[in-house]
Amino acid sequence: MTARDLVLAWPEPAALWVEAAPVGNGRLGAMVFGGVERARFQLNDSTVWSGFPGGPARALAEVRANGAGPARFAEVRDALCAKDYRRAESLLMSFEGPYSQEYLPFADLWMSVDARSSSEYLGRTLNLDTGVVEERFTVDGQDVRRATWASAPAGVLCISMSTEEPVDLEISVSSPLRVLRRDGLSLELEVPVDGAPLHEPQVAEPLRYAGGSMDGYRPFAILAAALDTDGEVSENDSGVVVRGLRRLMVTVASTTSAWSPDTVPAARRAAAALARGAENLAREHEADLRALLGATVLRVGQRRAGTFDVAREVLSGKDERLTATVLFQFGRYLLASASRPDAGPPANLQGMWNGELRPAWSSNYTININTQMNYWCAEPAGLSECHLPLFDLLDRLAVTGRAVARDLYGARGWVTHHNTDIWGWSLPVGMGHGNPSWAIWMMGGVWLVQHVWDHYDFTRDAAFLRERGWPLLRGAAEFCLDWLVEGEDGYLDTLPGTSPENLFTSAEGRPESLTVSPAMDLALIHALFTRCLAALDVLGLDDPVRAEIERALPRLRPPGISAGGWLREWAEDLPEHDPAHRHLSPLVGVYPLGTLDAERTPDLAAAATRLLDRRGPGAMGWSWAWKMALRARLGDGESARALFREATRPFTGDPARNAPVDGSEWGGLLPNLFSTHPPFQIDGNYGFTAALAEMLVDSHGDVIRLLPALPAAWPDGHLAGLRCRGGLEVDLDWRSGEITALTVRRRGGDPARPVRVRYPGREAELTVSLGEEVRVC
Repeated sequence: MTARDLVLAWPEPAALWVEAAPVGNGRLGAMVFGGVERARFQLNDSTVWSGFPGGPARALAEVRANGAGPARFAEVRDALCAKDYRRAESLLMSFEGPYSQEYLPFADLWMSVDARSSSEYLGRTLNLDTGVVEERFTVDGQDVRRATWASAPAGVLCISMSTEEPVDLEISVSSPLRVLRRDGLSLELEVPVDGAPLHEPQVAEPLRYAGGSMDGYRPFAILAAALDTDGEVSENDSGVVVRGLRRLMVTVASTTSAWSPDTVPAARRAAAALARGAENLAREHEADLRALLGATVLRVGQRRAGTFDVAREVLSGKDERLTATVLFQFGRYLLASASRPDAGPPANLQGMWNGELRPAWSSNYTININTQMNYWCAEPAGLSECHLPLFDLLDRLAVTGRAVARDLYGARGWVTHHNTDIWGWSLPVGMGHGNPSWAIWMMGGVWLVQHVWDHYDFTRDAAFLRERGWPLLRGAAEFCLDWLVEGEDGYLDTLPGTSPENLFTSAEGRPESLTVSPAMDLALIHALFTRCLAALDVLGLDDPVRAEIERALPRLRPPGISAGGWLREWAEDLPEHDPAHRHLSPLVGVYPLGTLDAERTPDLAAAATRLLDRRGPGAMGWSWAWKMALRARLGDGESARALFREATRPFTGDPARNAPVDGSEWGGLLPNLFSTHPPFQIDGNYGFTAALAEMLVDSHGDVIRLLPALPAAWPDGHLAGLRCRGGLEVDLDWRSGEITALTVRRRGGDPARPVRVRYPGREAELTVSLGEEVRVC
């Protein structure tokens, strides 16, 4: 720990999961409860999912066998054109498969220190710069220190403990999964081949084990722990007992059938890490995480470094600027902990931390907003490498989704819908009874693939665009080209479409979901086509898809404005069933796509503001974050700040205290600063980081706008290493709302291209060479 570190503190051990401190290395994660007599380390492996590799293909075959396919889909379109909503809905629901699979808890490690006469817990901290949880307590008057971290270089969870005088303790491991074999601190577990979401209570067997293999796949997970100590070690029925220790080091590793099962086995990895020694493990881990997290810094106000009591200082509301500083770094820390290249799959609905066998929404990938929001902060906040696991998932979806596009819709390219999982689930979900407002949405892949362009746009890595990005963009564009149909007025439409997860009211007064050309569909397709053309120009490719896109792009139905003056949610001016709906789908062009703004499309930007006004204040973590980012993009820092203050209230679970007295319907921050819906969803944490960055730097288009949405209550601050589109980054200080120091540097991109920087009262045009930095003021 250095004097510049940002550290969270809690005086007591966690009594609840939402009070525990998270650590992770992209593969292994732990919720550190702390304590003396019964300390719990709840473990997750990001590759422990129910299901099996052949699940998506088997489900597609079952749906096809029930009649879903291009012929029936033509009937759906005919029924919808006739406004026969019931028939269209009934036919389309036959395209629904069962459900995507669940992200599951892995195991628990328990550590019990024998306090013969007395013990006192002195507190625990989480260092947001090093990712180390430190605990201090006394046992029989002797000081004890324990540190926990998840090492990406070593691929293990580490627990180190030291005491002044010898102590005794017991260590044990357990799991909520089926235990096949136990050997000291090692477990071999069976993983279910099917897991039903909590919102499907009628499923007779929510977690189904195969009791062997499934289609030749044996679902297993192995935990292995190794320890080094100066004490005397013996085994018992539940683990090991260590007597008379002053020093202890434990390393925990895992192996699963779902993720590279033939790589280094868990026991060998744990032993190899242990042989490195505690000091080396700690040093290598700290160097790795500091290099990643230290690349970007944000301070609102004067306090960036120090140790802050979470309840008394961060959640109290006494200093919102400190809260903003902490949450920006906390979101970055959580993404660096949950999403690392070549370590595991991308961050899911709970990042990588889950303690429930049936977590809310299966803790999967919900791709009509939540997974995308997980990665909004990756590029601007200096975590570009943490973005890469998302593209691994897209590679898998492009394979499974190609079969779905062909077999269900007769289309080229690839498609995925509302949910996916580690296996690349691409079908609609819903089991034939899911409301189309959430189950039938064909734009999941079209939105996800925008992240491919974002990664290129920030890094200007042409090799990435050529080798990984372009095939994904092209496949998504092919699907959209085949999906679009010509309307009576000559415009191209999506048919059917839904606006996640909202409904409109039909002429008969019924809530309906299926219609033609929701605004979000066309905004996503327009952005995709535009970016495909830009990618072809960058790569100098001669591809026949260019001509198709160039013919379709100007014929896409343009956004509309309602009679009330707000941006339409659907092509027709339909009445919203819920005018204050938590989803901001029609505004996707404002943020994150950046295709609508006050400078280029002033009328549409004004209509977007009116729709945002109509939606009202916050609702839950992720919705607050999106509203903050939208207000920031529209230059309204005061509204963004008001939403931030709502979103960062402590969540008590008491309706009287979390009631909509200030427009908030639900949610807030939990005692460990996780954002809650409720329940906990990590997208709110990631979204706050992205929104805070957007309030201070906007780099859409050819201009870098500095302090575009700075609230008056945040007059002073500092940021360094915030990344901008075009391969650029900026450092700046501001005092009394004015920029006092500004540096621009180039990390990639075209050095001959001028850099336009705009900030209050001034605009500058710079030439910045590769590797050069230019001090503006």
